[in-house]
Amino acid sequence: MADSFPLNPVRKNSKLITYYNSARHSRYSLEDEPSNLDEMPLMMSEEGFENDESDYQTLPRARVNRRQRGLGWFLCGGWRVLCGSCFDCLVRVFRRKKILKARTVWLGCPEKCEEKYPKNGIKNQKYNVFTFVPGVLYQQFKFFLNLYFLVVACSQFVPSLKIGYLYTYWAPLGFVMAVTMAREAVDEVRRYQRDKEMNSQLYSKLTVRGKIQVKSSDIQVGDLIIVEKNQRIPADMIFMRTSEKNGSCFIRTDQLDGETDWKLKVAVGCTQRLPAVGDLFSISAYVYAQKPQLDIHSFEGNFTREDADPQVHESLNIENTLWASTVVASGTVIGVVIYTGKETRSVLNTSFAKNKVGLLDLELNRLTKALFLAQVVLSVVMIALQGFVGPWFRNLFRFIVLFSYIIPISLRVNLDMGKSAYGWMIMKDENIPGTVVRTSTIPEELGRVVYLLTDKTGTLTQNEMIFKRLHLGTVSYGTDTMDEIQSLMVQSYAPVTSQTSTSVPSVPSGTTPLRKTQQSGPKVRKSVSSRVHEAVKAIALCHNVTPVYETHASVNGEPESAEADQDFSDDNRTYQASSPDEVALVRWTESVGLTLVNRDLASLQLRTPSGQILSFYILQIFPFTSESKRMGIILREESTGDITFYMKGADVAMASIVQYNDWLEEECGNMAREGLRTLVVSKKSLSEEQYQDFENRYNQAKLSIHDRGLKVAAVVESLEREMELLCLTGVEDQLQADVRPTLELLRNAGIKIWMLTGDKLETATCIAKSSHLVSRSQDIHVFRPISSRGEAHLELNAFRRKHDCALVISGDSLEVCLSYYEHEFVELACQCPAVVCCRCSPTQKAQIVRLLAQHTSNRTCAIGDGGNDVSMIQAAHCGIGIEGKEGKQASLAADFSITQFKHIGRLLMVHGRNSYKRSAALGQFVMHRGMIISAMQAVFSSVFFFASVPLYQGFLMVGYATIYTMFPVFSLVLDQDVKPEMALLYPELYKDLTKGRSLSFKTFLIWVLISVYQGGILMYGALVLFESEFVHVVAISFTALILTELLMVALTIRTWHWLMVVAEFSSLGCYLASLAFLNEYFDLSFITTWPFLWKVSAITLVSCLPLYIIKYLKRKFSPPSYSKLSS
Repeated sequence: MADSFPLNPVRKNSKLITYYNSARHSRYSLEDEPSNLDEMPLMMSEEGFENDESDYQTLPRARVNRRQRGLGWFLCGGWRVLCGSCFDCLVRVFRRKKILKARTVWLGCPEKCEEKYPKNGIKNQKYNVFTFVPGVLYQQFKFFLNLYFLVVACSQFVPSLKIGYLYTYWAPLGFVMAVTMAREAVDEVRRYQRDKEMNSQLYSKLTVRGKIQVKSSDIQVGDLIIVEKNQRIPADMIFMRTSEKNGSCFIRTDQLDGETDWKLKVAVGCTQRLPAVGDLFSISAYVYAQKPQLDIHSFEGNFTREDADPQVHESLNIENTLWASTVVASGTVIGVVIYTGKETRSVLNTSFAKNKVGLLDLELNRLTKALFLAQVVLSVVMIALQGFVGPWFRNLFRFIVLFSYIIPISLRVNLDMGKSAYGWMIMKDENIPGTVVRTSTIPEELGRVVYLLTDKTGTLTQNEMIFKRLHLGTVSYGTDTMDEIQSLMVQSYAPVTSQTSTSVPSVPSGTTPLRKTQQSGPKVRKSVSSRVHEAVKAIALCHNVTPVYETHASVNGEPESAEADQDFSDDNRTYQASSPDEVALVRWTESVGLTLVNRDLASLQLRTPSGQILSFYILQIFPFTSESKRMGIILREESTGDITFYMKGADVAMASIVQYNDWLEEECGNMAREGLRTLVVSKKSLSEEQYQDFENRYNQAKLSIHDRGLKVAAVVESLEREMELLCLTGVEDQLQADVRPTLELLRNAGIKIWMLTGDKLETATCIAKSSHLVSRSQDIHVFRPISSRGEAHLELNAFRRKHDCALVISGDSLEVCLSYYEHEFVELACQCPAVVCCRCSPTQKAQIVRLLAQHTSNRTCAIGDGGNDVSMIQAAHCGIGIEGKEGKQASLAADFSITQFKHIGRLLMVHGRNSYKRSAALGQFVMHRGMIISAMQAVFSSVFFFASVPLYQGFLMVGYATIYTMFPVFSLVLDQDVKPEMALLYPELYKDLTKGRSLSFKTFLIWVLISVYQGGILMYGALVLFESEFVHVVAISFTALILTELLMVALTIRTWHWLMVVAEFSSLGCYLASLAFLNEYFDLSFITTWPFLWKVSAITLVSCLPLYIIKYLKRKFSPPSYSKLSS
């Protein structure tokens, strides 16, 4: 029966099981249950599902790999895991983590602090004077390649193992280490200088004796610090006082949260009202602050003044905070320090990104280990053929040292230099201006991407909001009918020429129509004109936007008189808000005649089409949060005294708040299908008694220490009942330039694109269609909301029967699926051509990236533009940030930074392809260079009775790996198999790269065979042709080796560059010139004779000509796909 099919959930933890509690939406809990529950199959009962039997098809069983921890595991990296675990245990024992606690901070009295708090110094250095050398050496020698060479070099100090000169082993290793240590030292010095500069910044500190200058690093908890305009805030502070008359200031937070919009901060009322700055020391007051936390968007605390009668208590929230690393944008502020150093929000939120290692590096590391195994086997074979005579164990080690050139030390140097060259080429590409390479170690990853995970807002869209639609229920206005709204607004305010108590001649004529309007309110309200007027007025009032006027250079006098003349200068006004949607709405009300001209903490002013100023007192404001999905404001109109509660928010949140209507849900769906972001606007009139009752309860809730958020939300929700629905607004977020062709290019390249967004399902689906992420003809499977394991099972089965359709799933449903059927869900989702995840949190985005990497073993690339995309970018194998409206946080945290989404096409198709192909060719050629000389050594030793004597010594070995062949080999970083235009025209070529065919065990084996063939020909040829003296063997074989390597470089190159030709001829010239100084190794009288020339030419011809012939035949009868296009 279908109800007995087993479906094993993925095991997360032996005793903790995450499950979905259907009683509360989107809530998960952890409960202790018997550990064997995870291993029990999920049994389906008929009572639970009354569907067709086909619904109970078994999904693929979760294949949970249980790693066997045996000897093999220990040798293949388990030792490193065990050592790391032991080290972590020791660190935990010796460095007990300090428990963070709430604190009471007395104003200006750091000595009253009960505990010792961390210093305020910034320290980004990795090492100090004592740990630098050991630390760098550990970081280098933890890699197999470097450790191998260190062991080989150290073996040369043992006389019985010594082969050749010490410098032939220590010089290359020393050079690599010196370059690495120099680079690390430069970086460390730069970090030290940056830290010193930040820690040495001077700030004014208020004391009983007046102002004193202190360094940033000397600031303590409890200090009163003065921060000037455009100065960085040095520590987390509570905002006590400002030079601005309205008791507020703006700060820039782009270095903290990535948002470019200014934030409004409010001073504590009690200290702002003090007559002078010095009075801060004449009062006895303290701040109670919660323990340091990660969340930069919330804070709970209290301000208490003890010497007042009665005591003054003020609740503190996020608006009263000044976090470290933000910048004061207006006025001068005074704050009391509550958190310093490691306890500040900015440091707590600093996530040290993991060091990313490219797939190509891992593949080369595997090949290096295979070469080491081959080296050991070859040495054992030599000893076996020798008959294990004499001190064979010592001879075995001598052979291992002798064949150490199989693994070339120059491999890492060449690859690192190549990566730097690729980064330079990317940044110099004129077709993608502004691109920055921040991580130079993984450019090849751009050529291996299979999954691209992209943000929506600001990445696929421009994050430039344009007001498109106003819907009133019975009538809808679009961009082409906005002039009707403008004329209606002019009519609405035409009779009322004065609504304030200012001395305007036409006051009497203005008051009569006002009274008349109020008397006939219920009748007029139903007219379209009145409804438009109410809707526009609500949109103009319900927001957190502040108009900002640039102050011109003037004498520091009374700012109010200057502002009075400047308020109505439209050209000089800019709007600041925490959301671009808000600014778009206020700009639209300005365009239809109702302009926001001034705003402070207590009031705001609107200008009507007739030029009249309407004033409103702000009684309360409830900011937008991701939990509430709405914002509200309570205003008192100055002229009438009427109190009105305005609220706007997402339709999901507002549907249950507004009065019953039959059009809201349908119109929200219609606008979402057009790709518009919708907001529902409502209002409620309050009596004086209603408001006073609310205010008392609200203030009491705000002073709570425990569960303050829940209590405040409960009080506000008591107001949010039966609100009058005014209108529905639609704002468009325009697509970025060339998004459609870029997504089509990536799709044709075989890259699967997943869109991860925090936006609602309808808008995300619409953007997916309009951007052609999902083609119009393609089916879309919308994963319905689920709340339990059973529902997840049924929905996954329903989805499993769909073929070639895009998937749209919400974050809540995704969480349930991943809780129980992680493997099954990922396996099904990976078969989709496109996936859209909406309502995703930043942590969910990163979780999806990690799941894809873990379950598919394919390369992932994440692209985003905001601070909420940083975790996703850092979790991906390759992170790309866009410098957008949301700031630079994403681009600074990314491996690659671009200015437009369309640049990703060229970045992957051209630079990704070139970087991967070039590194693959370069790595294998450097290995070939080592293998060919080892093959010659093996032939030489076997001919001379398996003696462990080196063929080439001293400078010949050093010169071979450096001046004789280095430049031609490194010039392979300029090679390209396909022109950039061709790679962009035929993105299908990219699919071959993801299969990793350019560097595989097959291609490696081909290079091994080539090396063995050429090494054998060169050595045997020289031995056959030499004339009685051993020195001639060295001369003939080494010269033929150099020529062979130069010809092999020419054979490998697919597109010639003039620098390649220069490298080839200059290397040949260097070798010929150095022959005059190599009389220690060569017989100069012999190498200038004709016999020498024809013997070298003959051997070189035999070693290279067959390979040229094979290459020609392969190109003719089995050409690669790119060569067909080129022809």
